[in-house]
Amino acid sequence: MSASREPGGVLPVLLPVRPVPGPRMRLRPVHGLMIGLGAALLSGAAAAQQAGPAALAPLEVVVKWAPLLLTGFIFNIAISLMAMLLGTAAGLWLGLGLIAVQPLLRGASWFATQVFRNAPWLVLLFFVMFLLPFQVTVFGLRIPLPDWVKATGGFALPVMANVAEIVRGAVRSIPNTQWEAAEALAFTRRQTLWRIILPQCLKRMLPPWMNLYALVAMATVQASIVGVSEMLTLTAQVHAAEGGRPELFAPLYGFALLCFFLYCYPIDRWTARLERRFQIA
Repeated sequence: MSASREPGGVLPVLLPVRPVPGPRMRLRPVHGLMIGLGAALLSGAAAAQQAGPAALAPLEVVVKWAPLLLTGFIFNIAISLMAMLLGTAAGLWLGLGLIAVQPLLRGASWFATQVFRNAPWLVLLFFVMFLLPFQVTVFGLRIPLPDWVKATGGFALPVMANVAEIVRGAVRSIPNTQWEAAEALAFTRRQTLWRIILPQCLKRMLPPWMNLYALVAMATVQASIVGVSEMLTLTAQVHAAEGGRPELFAPLYGFALLCFFLYCYPIDRWTARLERRFQIA
């Protein structure tokens, strides 16, 4: 604080001191993740020292089992990719059904979209797991359906419904003048849709489609509940193999968190970049 004296007065006036501007530190989500993982590893290391010299340190346990855990993580990614492929293919046709001219087709598509879009993903997963048989017979040939195949189908159902809404919203966002111009040029509705409307919808559908894929990739851990040997299942098995030591909870599951974060966070940043590039609100 500094004081000043006016010419005809006797009382000093205290003036506030302006703070000197300095560099500001901006924390990003990756900083918080690193701080949390570091704290988890430090706490685990302290607990391992108390447990005795024979027990491996938490970081050593993570390094020891990292190849197996990464194999499970790759399996998660494979399930998410196949679910997106199936769901996108089915959702495209379901989305076109939402804008169909026939009322019956439009109503049936709307009903299917609302059911699979508003149902919990875990409920759909259990529904598919118990509805589909363990094997199917085609022309006398028995084809097994393992759990991971049925889990992929379970994740594809909500993907289908959400992709249908993405397609419907993208088509509705195209100005009506495009339809009118195509009609003036004697294009049929099918030609207008496939040659004029849908190509313009690609840049509108890509950002929400990528966001949906990130959600599917993170949701694949729910497959562990129905017995699929993915990363979360293997993490629990590794923890049991190490004697169920409590200090290993944070490092092992923190490693799984780190893998999903490093995979999904770039997708989120890329999605935001595409939204800014295409100027999509």
